[in-house]
Parts: sequence; C-alpha cells; structure tokens
Amino acid sequence: MKRVVITGAGTVNALGLDVTSTLEAMREGRCGIGPLEFRDVDRLAIKIGGQIKNWDAEHRFNRQQMALYDRFTQFTLVAAKQAITQSGLEFVGELAVRSGVVLGTSGGGLTTQDENYRMVYEEGKNRVHPFVVPKLMNNAACSHVSMEWNLKGPSFTVATACASSNHAMGQAFNMIRSGMATTMVTGGSESMLCFGGVKAWEGLRVMSKDACRPFSMNRSGMVQGEGAAVFVFEDYDHAKKRGAEILAEVVGFAMTSDASDIVMPSKQGAARAISGALMDGRLSADDVGYINAHGTGTAANDKTECAAVADALGAHADKVMISSTKSMHGHLIGGTGAVELLACIMAVRDGIIAPTINYEEPDPECALDVVPNEAREAGVDVVLSNAFAFGGLNAVLALRKAA
Repeated sequence: MKRVVITGAGTVNALGLDVTSTLEAMREGRCGIGPLEFRDVDRLAIKIGGQIKNWDAEHRFNRQQMALYDRFTQFTLVAAKQAITQSGLEFVGELAVRSGVVLGTSGGGLTTQDENYRMVYEEGKNRVHPFVVPKLMNNAACSHVSMEWNLKGPSFTVATACASSNHAMGQAFNMIRSGMATTMVTGGSESMLCFGGVKAWEGLRVMSKDACRPFSMNRSGMVQGEGAAVFVFEDYDHAKKRGAEILAEVVGFAMTSDASDIVMPSKQGAARAISGALMDGRLSADDVGYINAHGTGTAANDKTECAAVADALGAHADKVMISSTKSMHGHLIGGTGAVELLACIMAVRDGIIAPTINYEEPDPECALDVVPNEAREAGVDVVLSNAFAFGGLNAVLALRKAA
C-alpha cells in the first residue's frame, strides 16, 4: 500500500483566516468564541459562538459567484486555495484525472435555507432565486472546488454529523493508499450560525450560554463555531519526487458505529475506533503522544471519551496529552475534525500541544492530562484525532511526524 502525506493546509475559522494565525491563536490559548452577530439573535437563548466576524465575501467573490456560493462554500474555497497554493500543485493532464475532492459537512447550505425560508414564510414572497437549490446542496462546496481547480477524479461529500470531516479525510486517505488517486483535496466546512441553525440546536439543551469548558467539572455544554479547513493529501512518492514540503504523514484510520442510541455516545464504539486507527497504522498504544479530543464540553461526551481513551490505551492513557481545541474555536459540527487536524499537525511538526482552555475544576471522571489552559512544548511522533457523532458514528485518524 502507498504512503500518504499532507502537503498543503488552509483554513478559515473564528481563530484566524489562515493557518498561521489559527496556530498562533492555539499556541496562545486565545478564545475565538464571542457574542453572535446576525438577524434576530435577540430571540435566541444562546447568544455566543465561534463566529467569523467581518467576513468580506463581496470583496472575495464576484456577483455571479455570490449567487452560487453559500457561506459554507465561500469558507471552503478560500481554505482550499490556501492549501493548494501551499502544495504547489497544478492539476493538469494525468494529475487532474487522478485527483479528486472529498469534503465533510453536516448542514451544508443552511444559511441559504434559513434566508429563503424567512423570505417565503415570514415576508410572504412567492419567488426565490433560481440558484437556491445548487447553492444549498451539501455537495456544493465539493463541486465548486473540483471546478475551480480542475479536479477530475473521485469527488463527493460526506455528511455524518460531527464526524463528517474525519470520515471525508479517511476516505481520501484510503483512496490514495489504495492507488485509486494520486492526490486528494479533503477536509470540511460548516456555517450553521444563523437564527434557524442555532434555534434548532437550542432544542437539544446541550448548549452553553457562556463558554465551552471541556473536561472541567463546571462545564455547561457545547458552543457552536463555523469555518473550514482543507488539506492536500498526496502519495508520498509523488510528493518526494517533486520536492514538496511534507507537513505530516497520515498513517491510520478507523470508523465504527455504536449501533445503540441516536444522541448518547458509547464508550465501546469510541474505543473500537481508537484501537482500529492504531491497528490500521501498525501502531501501539505506547506510540501515541497526543490526542485531539472530540471534547465537546458536554458531560456525556467528555466522560465517555475519557473512558474510551482509557480502555483503548490501557495504562498508557495516563501518559498521553489530550486536549479539546473546541474550547477556542467552538464546535464546527461537520467541519470540526478538519480544523482540529491543524492542531495535530502542529503537535507533530512544531512540538506544540494546543491547550484545553476555560478549564477550572478537575473532574474525577476525566482524570487524564487535558493540557489545561496553556499550550505545552513536547516532542511527539504520533497523534490521534477523534470525532464521535450523533447517530453513534465514530472516526479516528492517526498522524505521524514527517520523516
């Protein structure tokens, strides 16, 4: 099987509009969560989120593009441009045919849906823009990326709630490893921070009104975020031949299903995904230095995830650093695993472990090294990225330091 490496990365999120600023914020433990700013926010009980403020879409895209690009697509295209530019690739000839796009999202064009439902039901309009359907469909971002950069290989969108990005990146990894593709543009995006999106999540009663505090005893729930992160995954031999900079190597991936409950997580399902990623990467528990946790800041998720890590890693669990960057950028739902992969790359490439901020009170059921409040310098060779979604769908990626 072929080796797979990451040769490009891009992002747009509440911490920064590129990778450099995002990683700087993670190193500083800076919080991107704040008051929400959009129409009718005063009607919401939840008024905070990891929102991208002052997004100048009109200066980034022309009028025709704006008619086709929902906010989640805009984020994706900007992040993809950063990643592809860093990779140095040009998708022409045979490489274009052997390159594709796999992206994750949960809500897709939810902002477009929200705007048009409001126009029809509240304002009484009888006509909507003819491009509403292609603008809101979940595969819109994937399709526009493929068209913008001439990517003619396998391209599709994965929608598995909070595990969407990890599932997407896992599929991209497997396609290159199997020889189906030479390069894949992959990651995820989300923009659910609109009135309808937040109002729906309020109904679940899992949202915090003040802060995201993963693993802290006084946690009060999750906080939504928005944005995108996109990567270029590439065949190792192809990357080495052209002298590309390698950010990290993807070495393992596993996915499992709890098959038990639509919202409550299962320790067994999560543990099997962690163990599966290690097995797939031919790694042992002792190899793991850092885990970027799913870490939503809800009691059910935090306690289940810590128990799953303990089960999967055994005695080594006490020696592993585990942090949740959702405390800084919020939960991007379908796009969250992609943004979190940036922290994993930072760990193996730069030796910097992103912290879990807002940590105030130890929880005896989360008695692992959660890297509280301050980033840490530590040399690690292998990291895991966890994603556990509603519906009991789990996806874990394993990365190794570039050789």
